[in-house]
Amino acid sequence: MNNNNYAVIMAGGIGSRFWPMSKTSYPKQFHDILGVGRTLLQLTFDRLKNTCPEDQILIVTSSAYKSLVMEQLPGITESQIVSEPARRNTAPCIAYAAYKIGNQNPDARMIVAPSDHLILKEDAFVKTLESALSLTEERDCLVTLGIKPNRPDTGYGYIQFVDTEHANSPFIKKVKTFTEKPNHELAQQFIDSGDFYWNSGIFIWKVSSITTAFETHLPDVSKLFVEAQEQLNTPEEETAVKSIYAVCPNISIDYGVMEKASNVYVVLSDFGWSDLGTWGSLYTHVKPDKDKNAVIGKNIMLYEASGNMIKIPDNKLAVIQGLEDFIVVDSGDVLLICRKHDEQKIKQFVNDVALEKGEKYI
Repeated sequence: MNNNNYAVIMAGGIGSRFWPMSKTSYPKQFHDILGVGRTLLQLTFDRLKNTCPEDQILIVTSSAYKSLVMEQLPGITESQIVSEPARRNTAPCIAYAAYKIGNQNPDARMIVAPSDHLILKEDAFVKTLESALSLTEERDCLVTLGIKPNRPDTGYGYIQFVDTEHANSPFIKKVKTFTEKPNHELAQQFIDSGDFYWNSGIFIWKVSSITTAFETHLPDVSKLFVEAQEQLNTPEEETAVKSIYAVCPNISIDYGVMEKASNVYVVLSDFGWSDLGTWGSLYTHVKPDKDKNAVIGKNIMLYEASGNMIKIPDNKLAVIQGLEDFIVVDSGDVLLICRKHDEQKIKQFVNDVALEKGEKYI
């Protein structure tokens, strides 16, 4: 295992589309969504330690979740938790981790991965990472892992690549354009063209390459962290970072860097990926019963019910009759019953609950 390999797990999101199970106080990455005995954060950590030394896996999260991370990953040290004082999207999050790692090891290579993704083919994932890491040694580049799209999803970034094979792999392509979250019409055009892949949100690069990219494309963000270099990895880091986040822009790495950079490559990948962003996406990964119900829970009785996504606590009995293509989720203090094809309304439900019932339920 290469000692220059570092991983950064982004674990600060709220996951509001997975409400009511995912709440501000206990987001989805800390839940065993799949019912396998490991939370999404734990599964991500387990996966990345096949490529990186365990003590070189950092978890970037809200300072409010630090104790949750320590509880779920008891083998890590406090220094591996990168606490954000506020949410500023993925560009500041990645910049913070990159400058912190670069301060320790200027030759470091970074894998950046969300904490809440599902990867079914772990051996294929490791091999894909190895290809991407090798590419970063060959040239100054930013690498993303691409997934072949099967629907015009407006929640993903889309990568258009140049159809010329890399010398060492037919799956490595130079990126032509990078478009973050297009509207439905444009997403459909991308699908129809056949030369676009989804951006998985998993990135690989040398620390030196990504910090140069920040200096070029997000100089305001770069300047803040460069000026704080001497405080990183010292007792003064927390105070310095609070000052940075007070003025740091809220921007994604996709908008801020990837769409602008000319040295982006994509590895066309097939490792059973899903971002598990919605209940509908979870439905496709839970083994259905004979009536196509995806059920998580030990005490659920169904009658004339089909095509439903149902999650009920094991200690509660649920008897459900006559529902078709619904989402039913009981989080203990909240019960959600929503048509599957209306799941995009869940964010609105959360906003309405906050206005009418207060923060208690979100």
